[in-house]
Amino acid sequence: MAQLIETATTPMRSVDVDMVTLDLVENALRNARYEMDEVLFRTALSPGIREQHDEFPLIANHEGKMMVGQFGLSIPDFLENFDGTIEEGDVLLTSDPYSCGAAISHANDWLVVLPIFFEGRIVGWASMFGHMSDVGGKTPASMPTDARTIFEEGVVIPPFKLYKKGVLDEDALRIILNQVRKPDWNRADLNGIVAACRTAAKRIQELCARFGVDTYNSALDALLDRNYRAMKALLAMVFEEGRTLEFTDYICDDGIGYGPYELKLSLTRTGDKVLLDFTGSSPQAQGPINYFINENLVRMFFGIYMITVADPQILWNDGFYPLVDVEIPDDSFWKPAYPAALNARNHGIGRVFDLFGGLLGQTNPDLLNAAGFSSSPHFMYSGTYGEGDRKGEWFQLYSIGFGGIPGRPIGDGPDGHSLWPSFVNIPCEYLESYYPLRIERWETVADTGGAGVHRGGNGVDVAYRFLEAGTIAIHDDRWLTYPWGVNGGEPGARGRKWLERADGTTEVLGSKVHDVQVLPGDLLHFVTWGGGGWGDPLARDPQLVALEVRRGLVTAEGARRYGVALADDGSVDDAATSSLRDELGAGRPDPLPTFDRGPDLATILERCLEETGLPAPKAPIPR
Repeated sequence: MAQLIETATTPMRSVDVDMVTLDLVENALRNARYEMDEVLFRTALSPGIREQHDEFPLIANHEGKMMVGQFGLSIPDFLENFDGTIEEGDVLLTSDPYSCGAAISHANDWLVVLPIFFEGRIVGWASMFGHMSDVGGKTPASMPTDARTIFEEGVVIPPFKLYKKGVLDEDALRIILNQVRKPDWNRADLNGIVAACRTAAKRIQELCARFGVDTYNSALDALLDRNYRAMKALLAMVFEEGRTLEFTDYICDDGIGYGPYELKLSLTRTGDKVLLDFTGSSPQAQGPINYFINENLVRMFFGIYMITVADPQILWNDGFYPLVDVEIPDDSFWKPAYPAALNARNHGIGRVFDLFGGLLGQTNPDLLNAAGFSSSPHFMYSGTYGEGDRKGEWFQLYSIGFGGIPGRPIGDGPDGHSLWPSFVNIPCEYLESYYPLRIERWETVADTGGAGVHRGGNGVDVAYRFLEAGTIAIHDDRWLTYPWGVNGGEPGARGRKWLERADGTTEVLGSKVHDVQVLPGDLLHFVTWGGGGWGDPLARDPQLVALEVRRGLVTAEGARRYGVALADDGSVDDAATSSLRDELGAGRPDPLPTFDRGPDLATILERCLEETGLPAPKAPIPR
């Protein structure tokens, strides 16, 4: 466990904090968190961080409790697993999930933790991790889809002091950067993360100087207590005492032929507390899809749903954590045994959101979301320029794809959007300027969103034309199981990937592949999945359906899923629509199902090759 070295030992006093000061501190924390982002975006080199913002900041109090952040990485678990002293000027770094209690979850994430000192005492912590586009290993981008151990996934950095009392350990950094394919990117991204954490530290020190340490710390306690009291009231209102809610979803495959992996989550309230239990989930995967999840991250995901839905203006923090117990069985998908491979854990991260949505929505179906674009699909392209001014130069692209957001109680799911609200696309102009490729298509795919009174968002087809020989890799999911619809809404469409070769042949690709050779002129279609629909499709406004047909979001044939018949000029044929809706409505179950997953799993597996062009995965087996 970390030994904290402080020269000021007088305990901080608890003082009353007026509401104006509390509001000032709360919003200063919020602004400091966003300033961390901006510092990194302006100094990073890799497109994954600089353009798409694949990074997550955090500011904590002196105990390591998160006050503001985006991903809730666990500083207490990091400190519990760090063996050494921590002094003013130290900056700590790790990329080893197994050495920090899964504060991060794969080796591509480089985690920086910085103690914030003021007048000789620790008053807080600043932390941030970013996804490094390459950390070595056997494949470019360091995400081999057939990895069985973390040793195949690149350099794994144990927790150590990158800076000791303000002095950079240049030898250690040189050794680390010697393992990666783009050391200039990694150095710039890491420097940006450190600078972002130092920026947060400066802002916290300014708050302490302005209000005093006792007032600042007491304000944090008040913010933590506010979330505790809010969650305590919400739990009593939403969950029946002693009732257990359960939900199950799936990861389609693990990259080496096994799947689907069953993911179970249950919730039981006892008194003021709830238990979140992952018992019954599949054992750890043979391939690299395992999501080594930290218990505090589970609490954070739960809090996002509960607190922000009840009051989006509340700055959610760790205050409610004592009210949530978490049970994760060992050797499971969620807690694999060392040295299990972890690089493709992005699918599990996304599926957590669907699990919580399906679980918590059962208490009030009117607030239930459908399943959506619950992943961060990755596309990688790398090689060496064969001619021109850049002949012999290595190029490497790592990017994150977007898809359909689920239909929701408040309206349609956005088309071609990210699971993470702060992520953005890499502009086509950037891709075509810096890489030997052309974007021939970047469009939503009509009818891929599930039908509903609120339509699920459509997936997208991004067509990459390669100008240089190289290799590509893909990490995606939902090619087998469907993104489910809710309250009568239909499932969204599955994702697909295929290559149109320059020689005229077509090659269907799996959702998790690497080292696929491409030649100049080859065209990759990267089609992502749609979101599930919400509510009865026959209740959707026919005029809105006709408008979306004109906009290319729904086809004329797809309009019939909503019971809408169109005239030759594209207008609504009212009489035919009324007749069609009567026909489609006859014989449907009443009430409509709360969840529509499409065909049962046995049928999906039986039809797999015919429908997808890919063989069905084999049932998972324990390691």
